[in-house]
Amino acid sequence: MSKAPAETRIGHVHLKVSDLERSVAFYRDVIGLEEVMRYGDAAAFLSAGGYHHHIGLNTWESLGSAPGPRRAPGLYHTAFLFPDRKALAEAVARVVAAGVRLSGASDHGVSEAVYLDDPDGNGIELYWDRPREDWPRGADGELVMFTERLDLQALLAEAG
Repeated sequence: MSKAPAETRIGHVHLKVSDLERSVAFYRDVIGLEEVMRYGDAAAFLSAGGYHHHIGLNTWESLGSAPGPRRAPGLYHTAFLFPDRKALAEAVARVVAAGVRLSGASDHGVSEAVYLDDPDGNGIELYWDRPREDWPRGADGELVMFTERLDLQALLAEAG
């Protein structure tokens, strides 16, 4: 069986949203992405660092719709990887300042993550990875991930 090359990455996520302007404002002003372009009045593309797009938003099949059932199959969350703990803290501080409710905050050993939903109920994870040499490993050298409580106040204190 052929495997994908190690350099393979998730290029972008494209979400169906009910209100394009509301979603663009959320991903731009709260998450901190830059709007790259619009596709008419029904789609927008946003990114970090000048990439063509990390996230696409469209209302092609969802304009004015309510979120789908929480227990239906589909995307669990979109994860945004920040380069370090301080950048994550700054992002979470923006979310809190915008009045967005957090749904969780976890230390996974390999990473620290904060969870929330966008205006359409799509799950979002904001996280940073610890350096690979600090990842927890068992006696056999195998990776050991876990979910423990993340001290959110200590994280936010790093935002400055």
